[in-house]
Amino acid sequence: MIPVSMSSGDLLADRRADYAEGLLPGDPAAAADLYAQALERAPDWAAGWFRLGEIRAQAALPGADTAFEAALQADPADRLGASLQLDLLRDRSLTDTMPPAFVETLFDQYAPEFETALVDRLDYRAPALLKAGLVAPLGRVLDLGCGTGLMGHDLRDGASWLEGWDISAEMLRIAGDKGLYDRLDKRDLTALEPQAEAWDLITAADVFAYLGALENIVGWVARALRPGGRFAFTVEGHDGAQAYVLRDSRRYAHARPYLEALMDQAGFDAKIGQDVLRQDRGAPIRGFIVHAVKRAAPGGPADRDGTRREPALL
Repeated sequence: MIPVSMSSGDLLADRRADYAEGLLPGDPAAAADLYAQALERAPDWAAGWFRLGEIRAQAALPGADTAFEAALQADPADRLGASLQLDLLRDRSLTDTMPPAFVETLFDQYAPEFETALVDRLDYRAPALLKAGLVAPLGRVLDLGCGTGLMGHDLRDGASWLEGWDISAEMLRIAGDKGLYDRLDKRDLTALEPQAEAWDLITAADVFAYLGALENIVGWVARALRPGGRFAFTVEGHDGAQAYVLRDSRRYAHARPYLEALMDQAGFDAKIGQDVLRQDRGAPIRGFIVHAVKRAAPGGPADRDGTRREPALL
């Protein structure tokens, strides 16, 4: 992944941007003017347009949307997440997933301090909450968005085979150093190739906050699990009418009715609990903990004797 340049490549433009930062937070209007001057000299500087958009948005100054649009034009891969910032300026979320390049860049940069931040400072609980609803043996296990292996640590002893996929090479490198996984692979969860009945358990701890719409990934999991296979994941929750919303944290939160309907339509029997997943800025982040079992197809092994046998969820 080639990082987005934080420098414009023009010394005078960079100097004006530095002066602008020195005016914050006291005089955002003057800071925005200096950034605009810098961008006249460096019109293709994606990071500069993005920062101008941030300053204007935070101070309720006009033109935040045009700055973010210019950042997106300068970097169509959207490694800074300008499209998400545009979405936050709207009354409701219109994007259904995060740009993969943004997620990859975010976690490549975050990897060295990821565990310290989550475990020591944010009281991250998603792996423990998922583990509490799983009973060994786990069979062949796929850990989606495995990160540095925090979920893998809780899965290893019960798994006959443990595989982890993540979009970030840096996160995978750290996970590999732990020796927990039988295999690690770099995958984009928005572009997975179909698999048929390959796994006994698929987990996703704190992953779907970066996806938004879950129809594609849940459908993929339904096909990839064997009949009676288990699916365990967490999402941040919200109580509104929308299926999912993009929060100021640039993470998606999902509604319980949406999860219930989606899991049923995809052929799962699901139990959905609620708990605190972690802390953020001193406040608890509540979410949903989903433990689901893939139903056997009619006429399949579960009911060839004519009796419908509902699988145990745990």
